[in-house]
Amino acid sequence: MSDLPRKAVTRTAKLAALPLGIAGRATWGFGKRIVGESAELVGRELQQRTAEQLFKVLGELKGGAMKFGQALSVFESALPEEVAGPYRAALTKLQEAAPPMPTRTVHAVLEERLGEGWHELFLEFEDKPAAAASIGQVHRGVWHDGREVAVKVQYPGAGEALLSDLNQLSRFSRLLGPLIPGMDIKPLIAELKDRVSEELDYGLEAQAQQAHAEEFTDDPDVVVPLVVHQSDQVLVTEWMDGIPLSEIISDGTQEQRDRAGQLLARFLFSGPARTGLLHADPHPGNFRLLPGGPEGEDDWRLGVLDFGTVDRLPGGLPATIGESLRMTLDGEAEAVYELLCAEGFVKETIELDPDAVMDYLLPIIEPAQVEEFTFTRGWMRSQAARVADPRSPAYQLGKQLNLPPSYLLIHRVTLSTIGVLCQLGATVRLREELEEWLPGFVPEDPVDGEAAVAEA
Repeated sequence: MSDLPRKAVTRTAKLAALPLGIAGRATWGFGKRIVGESAELVGRELQQRTAEQLFKVLGELKGGAMKFGQALSVFESALPEEVAGPYRAALTKLQEAAPPMPTRTVHAVLEERLGEGWHELFLEFEDKPAAAASIGQVHRGVWHDGREVAVKVQYPGAGEALLSDLNQLSRFSRLLGPLIPGMDIKPLIAELKDRVSEELDYGLEAQAQQAHAEEFTDDPDVVVPLVVHQSDQVLVTEWMDGIPLSEIISDGTQEQRDRAGQLLARFLFSGPARTGLLHADPHPGNFRLLPGGPEGEDDWRLGVLDFGTVDRLPGGLPATIGESLRMTLDGEAEAVYELLCAEGFVKETIELDPDAVMDYLLPIIEPAQVEEFTFTRGWMRSQAARVADPRSPAYQLGKQLNLPPSYLLIHRVTLSTIGVLCQLGATVRLREELEEWLPGFVPEDPVDGEAAVAEA
């Protein structure tokens, strides 16, 4: 395989062929219905064939195409089982691998960014990549001080490829919509485009990873590798072994699934509270299970990788989220509605029934209503079907709600994490994590509030 950009015309041609293929299958489906096959069966077969072609092309191209595929893959739980099953393996493969860069290209980048004597920085360096992702690949090595390291090398031309792919995908996002019921593809692609410059900046990634590594040093549950060295297009961090979460999803024990799910929820909510940063790329390829948790070697910790996309939240997650969630659970429909209006979730030109809003929200927050909740693909599919069926009240109401820009990334990360929990089939004490880490979820004690004011 040549360098990432290939010829721009080749990449564009591959992506441009996707809507043509989708249109051709739609014509085929129409013909099948004319001869008497049920619309539901034909629709599922169309969905399956479309997905197979989509992920085959995305996996070949890396860049923005693969980034989109990774973002989409965590919502696989929302698909009907008979559709999701045949290409689940392709989705998982997207999360962990891509065709590698030629060795000569890797060496050229290292020489340009680390200097002609870059070999002297390493006691060992493996030319064969250990992992590959959307904008770079990772090589295993031993740093000159003896530490095992992961060397992340950015693909030459990654920025151009990212933007070109995402622009091309956005042109036919409407056609891809049926792949994931209830998911609006266009805002997802727009948000990925907004993050391109940050993801390409390994300096920002190094800062975010180091902040997490320092905060979670000696943490019994979460492990983040320290940053060893950083320059343009090259990021060197401590190496981390462990079982990829994708393997836990496919072959893990129930104990591993439950532990991974609990720690994933803990990291989602505790990270912003402890670092002021939200890890915003929660697909399974970025997580590992490591032995040696609080209960000893037979227990597990969560290893976290790839901090190229983060949301900066200096005060942690907005208290509005916790407050509205708590009031919804308490049945305070009017108060919830007023809060959503004040935060811009309901536009001034629209008036909704507070009780209808409550009915829309309650099924979504079911996991927070109980002490522990088992996330399943079936539950995820039921939620997707509820909000994607044009005949349902939830669909009509959902179209009228607005998502303020400051909540876009938080919303996607939360949905993505729930998608991974459903892939795991994990039983999680989510309420416990919300009470511990989510601002506004637990009512402030009046005495504590008065004490805080007095101290101020």
